[in-house]
Amino acid sequence: MNRRLSLSQRLTLVFTAILLLCAIAACSIQLYNSNQYGNAMVQRLSSGLAQQIVNREPLLEARGEVNGQTLKMLFDRLMTFNPSVELYLLSPEGTIIADAAPPGHIKRQQLDIEPVKTFLSGAAWPVYGDDPRNLNKRKVFSAAPVMQNGNLRGYLYIVLEGENFNALAESAWQKTLWSTVVWSLLLVALFGLLAGVMIWYWVTRPVRQLTADVEGLDRDSISAIRQLAQQPLEGDSSNEVAILRNTFIELARKIAGQWDQLSDSDRQRREFIANISHDLRTPLTSLLGYLETLSLKADTLTPEDNRQYLAIALRQGQKVRHLSQQLFELAKLEHGGIKPQREPFAIGELLQDVAQKFDLAIETRRLTLKVEIPRALPLLNADVSMIERVVTNLLDNAVRHTPPGGTVMLRVWQENERLQVEVADSGPGVEAALREQLFQRPSALSPQSARENRGGLGLLIVRRMLELHGGSIRLVDAAAGACFRFFVPL
Repeated sequence: MNRRLSLSQRLTLVFTAILLLCAIAACSIQLYNSNQYGNAMVQRLSSGLAQQIVNREPLLEARGEVNGQTLKMLFDRLMTFNPSVELYLLSPEGTIIADAAPPGHIKRQQLDIEPVKTFLSGAAWPVYGDDPRNLNKRKVFSAAPVMQNGNLRGYLYIVLEGENFNALAESAWQKTLWSTVVWSLLLVALFGLLAGVMIWYWVTRPVRQLTADVEGLDRDSISAIRQLAQQPLEGDSSNEVAILRNTFIELARKIAGQWDQLSDSDRQRREFIANISHDLRTPLTSLLGYLETLSLKADTLTPEDNRQYLAIALRQGQKVRHLSQQLFELAKLEHGGIKPQREPFAIGELLQDVAQKFDLAIETRRLTLKVEIPRALPLLNADVSMIERVVTNLLDNAVRHTPPGGTVMLRVWQENERLQVEVADSGPGVEAALREQLFQRPSALSPQSARENRGGLGLLIVRRMLELHGGSIRLVDAAAGACFRFFVPL
């Protein structure tokens, strides 16, 4: 049944039940205290009644004997003036000697004498004693010792709330009880309704609003997530509902951001596939074209033409092989297939070795290579082959894009806990349209895709290798040419 109730209904039901329990407890406590207070007041007002009767009325004969008939008449007369009391004469041990009860009403002949002694000692009221006419009840009473010649002959024991009083009190009690119950139920219903309205307005209304927002995720997930992510956060950090709402909004913002990243990654993947298809199609088309020409016109071509066509086909095949190698290497780098094998080495010696590999290209293109390496450089703990590959790739790009007579600069220095390496050239530089996507996968769908200088996978591989070392690379603004700068933590 609880599963079919809403949150507001559950809270209202629980609050009403709590109110009802509190009302029952309060009524019980109030009635108990009222009964205790009434008994204490009755006993206080009538505490001297037994002593007055002992002082005024002869309860014993001259020889100390008890005349039961005389006492019965006396007790009847006194009870006529005050019908709420019952009089008994007790022996010193608590046995009933004389009474005025109708036949069959006395249920016990022996009473506990200790409450009588407690009452006479002046204990706090109310003091309850045995009721001769009821085996299960104890009532307030008044008592006084009956003395003769200085000897204790018994006790006058007066029950202050007799059978007649109890009958009237029980009738009044039932009316009071029903009145209390009815008013308690009315108050509980009123406050329960008020609590339900307050719970609906202050608690369940924002929860239902949040539930409606979250339920929309099933119908139109991403649109609902974006709509929820655009809502402002609430500033009240002490409100649990507000905290829950803020948590859902932050979660929606995170999911929306991840969705955008996945969409962008998927777009880049499609563009990358299109770009690779474009890059592979061009050399393959040229390769197949020259091979078909050699196959169809082998008898008519001169030896010089044959050598030229074979050389072109060989170059295009090498381009395809180089591109496939770069794709394979980039895939392994991005998916964790290659891990840096770190070892300490001197970065200056590595740069000198890499620069010497370009001596022939520098001389052929009539370029000037300047290398600046400080003497006191700390050892670099990194993968030698990866760092060599990075420097080789950057120098190769600089040499290829620098016109004859130009200058290529290679320098290294320490900056805090990093080694900074810079490769600059005096070539035409990098076009502004290519700067933003220089270290991203090149797209064949962009307007620059048809140009030969739109970039390849080399810089992607360089960036990924540096990221595996905790480093990075960027294009630095220069007065002329292109200037690439990367760092590697020591």
